[in-house]
Amino acid sequence: MKLKLYFQEAFNELIHKVSWPTWSDLQSSALVVMVASLIIALIIFVMDYSFQNLMDLIYSMFY
Repeated sequence: MKLKLYFQEAFNELIHKVSWPTWSDLQSSALVVMVASLIIALIIFVMDYSFQNLMDLIYSMFY
């Protein structure tokens, strides 16, 4: 009985009390996330590539 009441109240809250974003809001948010992810990936790539070259230089001094 309590479980049924829980689901009824949860459904009612999702339908009547939650403000859902519009389709254009979702698209613009997704675009922001994609651009930010690309920028972060590029920064990590540059850091990794630089560190690899630095370590190769250090190792070449000793071998």
